[in-house]
Amino acid sequence: MSRQPRVGEHGEDAITEEEMAGTAVPALTAEPTKRLNAFTELMSPKKPKPPTHTAAAPRPPSRAPVFAGRDGLGAYTASPQSYGPDRIVYHNEDFVVINDLYPKSSVHLLLLPRNPRKQLLHPFDAFEDIAFLASCRAEVAGVKKLVAAELRRKHGAYSASEKARRDAMDADEPPDVDELPSGRDWESEVKTGVHAHPSMNHLHVHVLARDMHSPCMRHRKHYNSFNTPFLVPLEDLPLAINDVRRHARYLDEDLVCWRCGKNFGKSFAKLKEHLEGEFEAWRKE
Repeated sequence: MSRQPRVGEHGEDAITEEEMAGTAVPALTAEPTKRLNAFTELMSPKKPKPPTHTAAAPRPPSRAPVFAGRDGLGAYTASPQSYGPDRIVYHNEDFVVINDLYPKSSVHLLLLPRNPRKQLLHPFDAFEDIAFLASCRAEVAGVKKLVAAELRRKHGAYSASEKARRDAMDADEPPDVDELPSGRDWESEVKTGVHAHPSMNHLHVHVLARDMHSPCMRHRKHYNSFNTPFLVPLEDLPLAINDVRRHARYLDEDLVCWRCGKNFGKSFAKLKEHLEGEFEAWRKE
């Protein structure tokens, strides 16, 4: 079953057909987000013990769903236990959180709701349900903390704002956790939202670092899909019926550096080169 197009929905995709199919390269070039703390360990399924006897392989259902192309994300919500920690960060009865196959930042996760009545709706329609929106916001808040923790793990050693915290942890008698200097506010470096025109049919929320540093961030539409109103923050939903983001096109706008505001016109190559320096400066803050 595929999601039906919304009335007035434009067909501007931010990713390529190869990315939708999972055949584009590079894939998994960024280090997958690791389990970071007790929360992720508790939320992750336990590894099954190996069988003590040989059993016949189970017969597949006669009408097993096929998840391909734009329906590819459905495989994770249908059977998250079939994937390893390189793909699945955690799952529970209501949600699955995965590492984006083609991350556009140094940390990029997707929250996938498992509600069968919502998961094939356009996000603007799904989040008209205020109770459902509230549950997704609450789950996203936890995922945002995971991304922030991973940013600290990956970039904290380079950050001047983390120095007091690092020094305290390296002391001969380190303080208790609740007495550690707070360090950098990594949660402020995380953005969340849905795309105005999702390229994948199954409902998903992006939770990612704003650094835009990834070998998978390869063209103008990749960049603008996260740095224009094409990305609609969860806190802005539900959208008013006359909100321009329901119909406007943003992917072909000029490329503007997320950090310094410099306009690079349509030159993605120049922006990409510029972003390398901005990334190094950003993580040293």
